[in-house]
Amino acid sequence: MHNVKTIINDVYYVGVNDRRITLFENTHPVERGMAYNSYVILDEKTVLLDTVDKADGQQFMENVIHALRGRDLDYLVINHMEPDHCGSIVDIMRRYPNVVLVGNSTTFRLLDQFYDIGLQGRKIDVKENDTLNIGKRTLRFFMAPMVHWPEVMVTFEESEGLLFSADAFGTFGALEGNLFADQINFAELLLDEARRYYSNIIGKYGAQTLSLLNKLEKLNIRFLLPLHGPLWRENISWYVDKYRRWASYTPEEKGVVIAFASIYGNTEEVIDILAGYLADLGVNNIRIHDVSSTDPSYILSDVFRYSGLIIASSTYNFKIFPRMETFLSDLVSSNMQKRSFAVIENGSWAPNVDSLVRPALAKLNNNSIINVEKFTVKSSLKTFQLDALRKLAQAIANTIIE
Repeated sequence: MHNVKTIINDVYYVGVNDRRITLFENTHPVERGMAYNSYVILDEKTVLLDTVDKADGQQFMENVIHALRGRDLDYLVINHMEPDHCGSIVDIMRRYPNVVLVGNSTTFRLLDQFYDIGLQGRKIDVKENDTLNIGKRTLRFFMAPMVHWPEVMVTFEESEGLLFSADAFGTFGALEGNLFADQINFAELLLDEARRYYSNIIGKYGAQTLSLLNKLEKLNIRFLLPLHGPLWRENISWYVDKYRRWASYTPEEKGVVIAFASIYGNTEEVIDILAGYLADLGVNNIRIHDVSSTDPSYILSDVFRYSGLIIASSTYNFKIFPRMETFLSDLVSSNMQKRSFAVIENGSWAPNVDSLVRPALAKLNNNSIINVEKFTVKSSLKTFQLDALRKLAQAIANTIIE
């Protein structure tokens, strides 16, 4: 049974939902599953834009067959070669033996790595600004390397202003009947998942994302069609502005994220008192995450949202507490910029976190450390340290309250 949706005349959504998946890329929690988007255009030539994960290939194939209305498939445009989008390419080629694959040189190199298939006479190798006429419509291709794989490109259909944007502008979560973002309260229900998707999947590549956004400024985009999550036909500029902020590492809001690692509760007590001091000083938007119970993807998403980050961690075998170390690795990998950091360490017999966290943060550009002097707790916070903690709270507040 097919589940095909009309986007605009002769352009169809043939994607699928995967609600069985619990970890996207086997690492990021997706409690509401994932949508794998794919599209069909009917013109003098027929075009399929990207496929889906092989696990959902049966539903996908039924959708494609229905959308084509008995016609053969002329072209398969491959905007992205990650397996959640290229997983059904071989099945499409078997079902439609005359199909010609459209991609760039890196696309076809990766295709050879994933699949042992012959492409002689069955591929078109496109470059920046190349076009493909399919009848009344013309497809134009723009390269988007490292957004977030090296072969990524986006496809722009010129007559209706449809941008097939690969993984850019995607969102975690399966679709729930409504296809378009304007049919959902996106800002309330899905913006956090869009930010979490960007920060963890694409976030490392801010410069490359900005390069793509600069290309897109010249286009009259009327439909924004990503490979994950809802599609866009209204308020596109609002969503593109979010991407520009994230790609330039510009905080959306003033606020502070407190990520803590506490073994027996003493470090947690410190950050609870600190959070109270911050609130008393008028700081809003305080987000506290226990790294032992919160997946790093959620913490990193909040760091992309807010302007400050406090790392408070117990020492563990002379090192950073393991789950804090995992989060710190993700933070450094994201190339985070334009943030204010503070560090609090705890240890009963060898507090050592500060000397390990600061060098890690120093790998990041265009940030600042709020507490020049380290703040050390030995086992538990003492009364004589409260004044120093208040001063730290004031220094943090000074970076947030204008």
